[in-house]
Amino acid sequence: MTDGEFDGEFDGEYDGAFGGEPGGTGGMAGPTRGEPAGEGRGDPFDEALALANAAAPVRVRPGTDAGAAAEPMTVRVPYATRETTAPHSSIRGGGGDVPYTPDDPFSLDDPAACGNGRSSTSRSSSTPRSPGHSGSSDPSGSSDPSGSSEPSGPEDPPAPTASGPRPAPAALPWHLARDIAERAVPGPPAPETSALGDALGRTLAAPLTALTDLPSFDTSAMDGWAVSGPGPWRLDHPAGAPEAGPPPGILAGHAPTEALHDGHAVPIATGARIPPGATAVLRSEHGEVRELTDGGRRLYAPQPAPPGQDIRPRGQECRRGDQLLPAGALVTPAVLGLAAAAGYDELTAYRRPRAEVLVLGDELLDHGLPQDGRIRDALGPMLAPWLHALGVEAAAPRHLADDADTLYAAVVESTADVVITTGGTASGPVDHVHPTLRRLGAEVLVDGVAVRPGHPMLLARLAPHRHLVGLPGNPLAAVSGLVTLAEPLLRTLAARPPAAPYRTPLAAPVHGHPQDTRLVPVAYREDERHGLTAAPLRFHGPAMLRGIAAADALAVVPPGGAQRGTELELLELPWSAGWSPVSSTGWTAPGGA
Repeated sequence: MTDGEFDGEFDGEYDGAFGGEPGGTGGMAGPTRGEPAGEGRGDPFDEALALANAAAPVRVRPGTDAGAAAEPMTVRVPYATRETTAPHSSIRGGGGDVPYTPDDPFSLDDPAACGNGRSSTSRSSSTPRSPGHSGSSDPSGSSDPSGSSEPSGPEDPPAPTASGPRPAPAALPWHLARDIAERAVPGPPAPETSALGDALGRTLAAPLTALTDLPSFDTSAMDGWAVSGPGPWRLDHPAGAPEAGPPPGILAGHAPTEALHDGHAVPIATGARIPPGATAVLRSEHGEVRELTDGGRRLYAPQPAPPGQDIRPRGQECRRGDQLLPAGALVTPAVLGLAAAAGYDELTAYRRPRAEVLVLGDELLDHGLPQDGRIRDALGPMLAPWLHALGVEAAAPRHLADDADTLYAAVVESTADVVITTGGTASGPVDHVHPTLRRLGAEVLVDGVAVRPGHPMLLARLAPHRHLVGLPGNPLAAVSGLVTLAEPLLRTLAARPPAAPYRTPLAAPVHGHPQDTRLVPVAYREDERHGLTAAPLRFHGPAMLRGIAAADALAVVPPGGAQRGTELELLELPWSAGWSPVSSTGWTAPGGA
């Protein structure tokens, strides 16, 4: 198939596979256009996924090859290698981007990069093969009896040599890339039961049901006197109490032993159990105690104490068996308090996903001022706390030198659910992420996204329940990759529901890329005409963090840009909705106390 033929087929397949007309032949549940329905077809979503990544499964029909199977079959390739481009992509063959020169002096995005400062584009370098294909690179030169051409590399993969420029992959539309990341895993791992405090930040796997009434007994809501009937009330010393001094009262944690008779009162503290016979609580500031001639004391009040005054009745908040929170609720500090009050010592929740951050680059410093061509690592201090805010367990990032074997060993040895790398996603001389994935036999799900900044990001499946997210090395480009690929994947693993989509008018116009989506930092502002608006911030180039540091959200700007007052989709940042800097691992940024 020529490049032109593939481009045309991709366009039609894409339109049908992701939102075509109902009942059309290109729908995800229907057969691929031009293909008969029936056995031997792969999963439609997987096929569309591979197609969008320029790695369409190769079909083998009866009679096309002497060694082909008698029935149609699908050949799956671990790593996409087809050299192709999609019509909607901003990435063109040869690695150049469409020139982009916005007239906004504060929108000077690097038109070619958003990468790691070493190379401007993300490329792939593998080729799908079918049985008997003259370009097969299978070292054995053979195929299995079924006709599959799955590569069967050596048991101990050698370190890749310099791979040279890789053909440019077809960058996926931004929304599609996020959807693929969210669906990359079928769901969270099995839930676990843990001590109450260990459940913080997790998602409830079952509804939280009250184990007792709340409150579990009638309780005084104020300090004062428990009274019975209308006043005034006689303050008597309980049996066995000394007659000297004021009568003792009922304290929290102490159950009253005697019933309160009509016309009598007893001092009571907030939270104490109401004695039998009491009809109300008179606040201490509303009562006056007078001495009687017989040595007794009487309590007077300027206003009557209506029945039930300042008494929290049993079951006021809930009754035993009431559902307090549904399954899927996030365990916050307040939820821990509610669970404890409701009688829980343990909670059953989905465990927090575990991520490991590998910061790549010989040029990075972890302290001091930039010097001798080296720069400070901005991603290491930022990513771990950001992941913690998303409910992910992440230890201190590891800094790795630009060495292929070092990266390979780190990925192989990692036990994290998700490995996150920074930099090295392009095709420069020290960009080792793609060669490492080929060496591992990983399945690349996303290889480039039509978004600025950050388009050379990637998502790969290392094993059935392990993934790698490759972020570009430029700071804001890495943030773009984090919210595009890492956050949806980790959210699914943590069983967290997606944030409710919302749109907000722009406070000022925003320039757009000719073909790609843009993610622009914005801050909330009040506007007389539009109410709450999103004001685009300056300093949003791929290597800049000044804009995102002052932002409340990222605005999703469509190709071509948007005018003032246009409602755009917003991705709210974790801290704009309330964020705690306390880490579950106690990690602090380098140089911290």
